[in-house]
This record gives sequence, structure tokens and C-alpha cells, in this order.
Amino acid sequence: MRLNEISLTDKLSQTLAALGKHGLLLSSVGTDGRHNTMTIGWGCAGIIWGRPMFVVLVRPSRFTFGNVDATGEFVVSVPGDDMHETCMFCGSASGRDVDKFAERGLTALEAETVRPPLIGQCIRHYECKVVHRNDVSDAEIAPQIRTDAYPKGDLHRLFYGHVLRVTERA
Repeated sequence: MRLNEISLTDKLSQTLAALGKHGLLLSSVGTDGRHNTMTIGWGCAGIIWGRPMFVVLVRPSRFTFGNVDATGEFVVSVPGDDMHETCMFCGSASGRDVDKFAERGLTALEAETVRPPLIGQCIRHYECKVVHRNDVSDAEIAPQIRTDAYPKGDLHRLFYGHVLRVTERA
């Protein structure tokens, strides 16, 4: 499969639209080399500290959390509209219990700058190296957001990923 390198801002509006529609796939790899992916519905991309960044939110209860926290790397892949069922599955099944790549027939492609894989079926990929972590503070969050997003606690950690490379299918 041929991939073209693009800039962070190329097709960013389409990436953010997919985030709000069916989610994006966040790939990670454990210290044991086992890869995993999960669906994310929250995140943002832009320029922070003069660098292209993708900020993702992951709850400590998620299997992916331990991978990203330990390795400091992740890949955000943009699924096509035909991958809705895969996004639903990857957002509800845990990598602790199932190999999502095998279960959904996903192709793991080697990334150029990080260890987590690209997903061959996806249309765009953001390879990211974590440069900052920040936990959502219960004391600082607006009460309505706390009620809506965190009724059981399990507040997210924000991982600020310096985008090292962006590619899309040719």
C-alpha cells in the first residue's frame, strides 16, 4: 500500500468530522510488543508549543492507557465511512480480552517514526510521540461536564502527542 506524506493541516477538517461522526482509531503497543486499538470520540489537533500536536483522552481503566503511558507513543488513524462496525467494536471490546486486529481483520502496517502500527484499512494516519500528560482534575472541571461525562469517575488523562508524520492512502 502506498502512503503519501501530508501536513497536519491537510484534510484536518475531514479528520475532525470523522472524530465527531464515528470516531477515530487510536493504536498503541505494549512493552511486550502486542498492539491494540481503541475508538476515540474526543480529541483535538492543532499547534501547541510551536509544534503540530494531536491531543487524545484515555481513561485509566482502558487497556490502551497502560500502553500509551508506558511507551509514550500512539497513532491516530482515520477510518473510512465503511468502517462504522469496526469503530463500534473497537470502542466496546477490551484489548485485555480480544485481539481487535485479528477479530476485525485489520492490517497492522509499520509506522515510520513510532512503534504502534498504522491500520491499513484507514485513510489517514497521525504518528505521535507523547510530550506531555495531564490528568483531568475533578476539582477544576465544570459541574455539568462532570455530571455528563464522568458519572462514575474514571477521569481521562490527556496525552499530548507531537505529530511526527501524517500520511494518507494514495
